[in-house]
Amino acid sequence: MFTGIIIGTGKVIAIAEGNKSRRVTLSTDINIASLQIGASVACDGCCLTLVEKSRDTLTFDVAAETMALTTLKNWDIDTLINIETSLRLGDELGGHMVSGHVDGVALVESVRPDGDSWRFEIRVPDYLARYISPKGSVALNGISLTVNEVEGSVFGVCIIPHTWKVTNIHLWDEGTQINLEVDQLARYVARILGRDAA
Repeated sequence: MFTGIIIGTGKVIAIAEGNKSRRVTLSTDINIASLQIGASVACDGCCLTLVEKSRDTLTFDVAAETMALTTLKNWDIDTLINIETSLRLGDELGGHMVSGHVDGVALVESVRPDGDSWRFEIRVPDYLARYISPKGSVALNGISLTVNEVEGSVFGVCIIPHTWKVTNIHLWDEGTQINLEVDQLARYVARILGRDAA
């Protein structure tokens, strides 16, 4: 489990292609000393298992299913990745409960400055739109964000300077694909009401 509070970023420094899978190594300056092999780490919102590490690198195997359903298939050398380590008992719940199981790929429709902040409009696949509601939560590339407004399959979020600085969101532009995880509560309510995604 995660909270959507990004602790830092990593940069892709190596990709080894396998049979419909890949092994990806990230360099990072966050403190990874306590991470053990087998630990869960959210990388752009996708929960991955740590298979190798050094003083400042993390290596993960990315399965075919993950490649098919997320933006991880688009990663290349020097791609900047949001990183969050898994929640520990007693940690502050600063964002919202995030599983690291990406529901789909969303698309940045527009970006515009708004004072010292930025406004983004995000388009989601139609089958996920039912889970997005004003003042609800979403995770975009692993970042816990509050939904401002919703119109059909497009919703808006406001990005403050801190989030802009410490995540890869400052690299998003019109047409950027991003990983989307909807709020777990919304998913469960829809399931109970018999309105689960197709």
